[in-house]
Amino acid sequence: MSSTSSTVTSRRTAAAVLTAALLVPLAACGNGQKDGGTNSEPGGAPKADLTVLAASSLTDVFKTAGRTYEKENPGTKLKFSFAGSQELAAQVRQGAPADALVTADTKTMDGLKSDAGKPTVIAKNRLVIVTRKGNAEKVGNLKDLADPKLKVVLAAPEVPVGRYSRQVLDRQKADVNPVSQEANVRAVLSKVELGEADAGIVYRTDAATVPGKVDAIRIPDEENAVASYPAATLKSSKNSKAAAGFVKWLSTPEAQKLLRDAGFQKP
Repeated sequence: MSSTSSTVTSRRTAAAVLTAALLVPLAACGNGQKDGGTNSEPGGAPKADLTVLAASSLTDVFKTAGRTYEKENPGTKLKFSFAGSQELAAQVRQGAPADALVTADTKTMDGLKSDAGKPTVIAKNRLVIVTRKGNAEKVGNLKDLADPKLKVVLAAPEVPVGRYSRQVLDRQKADVNPVSQEANVRAVLSKVELGEADAGIVYRTDAATVPGKVDAIRIPDEENAVASYPAATLKSSKNSKAAAGFVKWLSTPEAQKLLRDAGFQKP
């Protein structure tokens, strides 16, 4: 072989080695990016910082669920924003940056069909009457709330729990004039807990978050209302795959156990 041919062959070999060396890190970088730039563990769910808008009544259980989910999905961080479902819907319509939504009723979620994906009901809930600790006014049922001497607080009519409250009161023909109408269920609970109202209507899961601070009076099933909690990803999410992963997880046995332990009913 001539010296010229040997030199050309050596150059081609060196170029091939250099090209291969450059391609390896590029391939590695490409494999680590999914879902519009979110990283992913090999074979795992996409990693992302997710913002979840959730009904106020989910505050305690979702904080626990969030820690569990983050532990199972290293690299994923969950940020929750809790408010009345009607407030959350307004935020979505105004374009607030978020990835998933969980409301306390199907009506609110149905009004966001152009903004959210197909919802899945993850839990159900029922109402209870709450009174100040000791129930000095001897409230025993829904009709008792019509006593004009009682200071009763309800959620506003546009809030799911406020709408449910008025439904059950109307069925019992209990004419209640609330002293205030609150923006979410936790505000109703707080008013009663602090002694600013004699009684109110909240979800039974909310009453359970302040044991020993209020009295909870059961509303019979035939007089009660059932609240459904649908969850969905938001179409504006930049982390759609990661958001879908969290929404799907809410229906898993582990997440469902957390919800049951908090007093929520099966979907």
